[in-house]
Amino acid sequence: MKTEEIILGNFNLKYPLERLAPLNQILFLDIETTGFLSSGSSIYLIGCAFYSEGNWIIRQWFAQSPDEEAELIKSFLSFAGNYSYLIHYNGNTFDLPFIKNKAAKYGLPCSFTNMEGLDIYRRIMPYKNFLKLPDCKLKTIELFLGISREDTYNGGELIKVYSDYITSHDYTLYRTLLLHNSDDMKGLLEILPVLHYYDLFNCDIKARKVQANYYNDIHGVPRKELILQLVFAPSLPVPVSFMGKGCYFKGQDHEGTLVVPIYEEELKYFYANYKDYYYLPTEDVALHKSIASFVDKDYRVQAGASNCYTRKISRFLPQWKILVEPFFKREYKSKDLFFELTDDIKKNRELFSIYASHILNEMALQQE
Repeated sequence: MKTEEIILGNFNLKYPLERLAPLNQILFLDIETTGFLSSGSSIYLIGCAFYSEGNWIIRQWFAQSPDEEAELIKSFLSFAGNYSYLIHYNGNTFDLPFIKNKAAKYGLPCSFTNMEGLDIYRRIMPYKNFLKLPDCKLKTIELFLGISREDTYNGGELIKVYSDYITSHDYTLYRTLLLHNSDDMKGLLEILPVLHYYDLFNCDIKARKVQANYYNDIHGVPRKELILQLVFAPSLPVPVSFMGKGCYFKGQDHEGTLVVPIYEEELKYFYANYKDYYYLPTEDVALHKSIASFVDKDYRVQAGASNCYTRKISRFLPQWKILVEPFFKREYKSKDLFFELTDDIKKNRELFSIYASHILNEMALQQE
């Protein structure tokens, strides 16, 4: 087995990783294998990145033959025992189970339960559509952030390279295998700013300015929209824009703009205690029995859930969960919810900050 180390001189993180744990307690992990299933393949390289004495360092354990797999895993586990926080890319699905299965095969104690962890892939995957990514492969994220790498291989292609190395022990092949893994490790460090997009949907957002805008659409129909100027703590590394749920967002650095349609129409408020109401078909409205009891019996019927409402013409904003009450709907079975844009709400900047987070999360998590 061979061990290599690379010191990344003058390398500065572009993400506040110390919010998760002290830097010297964080370990980055990536493995290289001869297949996707641990039962029929082996680990030939384990790479880690860690912080020591002011530098980020990459350490790699390399098995010169499959016979050295047990030694490789044992050395890594011994080293990893010094850390309390583990960061990886899709490691929950691949790297960690693979290592555990191999450790069990060789009778080596292996548990990551005493380490907190962060799977960057799982943090970003829910926002793939929002970021307009074709997939969430590590190289795709690197390309999105404008990060370049020397390595041109993928993990599958390197299986043949490792097979050739076992036979020839060609130094060039050895360096090719190490380069791919070291680029993966550097990539993990360099793509950390992508976590700012996760933070965007999980942080407090402030609506700095809120105003209504009036315009005519391409058909000449008058429209109204609410424009929210936002500020947030995460610094978005790449400007983004997205349209969803009828709303539009664009963001750059610590600022963003959210545009939400204002609906000026007649909507219905449905009373929950419909048994206490009569429905007046002629008036198309429900009245409480304490009032409607004075209406002629020929002009009233017992209200049901679907017709126990009052109608109101006003300006409304959409909501996808009951954020503001009273909430309005177009019809009883309609899933679209709205709240009235009253004068009091127009002055409630704190509510608009919460509303902005609500809209952004709904936009980001909608299905294609």
